[in-house]
Amino acid sequence: MKESQIPAREVDIKSTTPTKARVHSIESFGSVDGPGIRFIVFLKGCTMRCRYCHNPDTWDMQSDELLSADELLEKALRYQAYWGKEGGVTVSGGEALLQIDFLIDFFRKAKAKGVHTCLDTSAQPFRRTGIFFKKFEELMRYTDLLLFDLKHIDSEEHKKLTGWSNENILDCALYLSEINKPIWIRHVLVSTITDNDMYLFRLRKFIERLTNVQKIEVLPYHSLGVFKWENLKIPYTLNDIEPPTKERVENAQQILQGMKK
Repeated sequence: MKESQIPAREVDIKSTTPTKARVHSIESFGSVDGPGIRFIVFLKGCTMRCRYCHNPDTWDMQSDELLSADELLEKALRYQAYWGKEGGVTVSGGEALLQIDFLIDFFRKAKAKGVHTCLDTSAQPFRRTGIFFKKFEELMRYTDLLLFDLKHIDSEEHKKLTGWSNENILDCALYLSEINKPIWIRHVLVSTITDNDMYLFRLRKFIERLTNVQKIEVLPYHSLGVFKWENLKIPYTLNDIEPPTKERVENAQQILQGMKK
């Protein structure tokens, strides 16, 4: 069995916190993953198996490139002149929280240089217990913004979509609201799965409980990453799903923003 096909629950978080980050790729001039122009680091490793994932090549923890926080920050600061007042660094994945020790080191050093820090996460590793929570609390001291991916509001449907239930993910959103940490909500709209008014209104009701949401983004499903599934010889199960129409995307945006009752 290829490592990218290892069931999600066999991944051990204790083995995924190296002193150097396992890096998948870097984008020097990102414009969609946080405010302004951003230096984006995509890390390896994810325990979710989202059926629409466009980067399944980030799932496993293997990487030919191991970089320290100092090395990555040095690379990032070369582009600082282009960031303006809003830009900075974003760390994404995979699931970046699987490498939380690196995140703490990288964001702490970035903040010392006056850099805006943004974390893109699905929050699957989150729990309010043990050493992870202590580390998460520390990480939040150095994190300015989170791009928070809410895959599905219904726990059973979330499990069908990702392989995991969502109770701890929703709890993470509530915790971030409690500490007033700014977040942008991201929700992928998939026909017949998340593009359902009942689920969208349920998601809106949950969002209304949060006091820290600065922005809500509806991301239309696309199949641009299917070739990666084929290259990895992983069956892709959404071949019959078409991208949502412009009208359905606007409908979802209006519901989630409270413009439809």
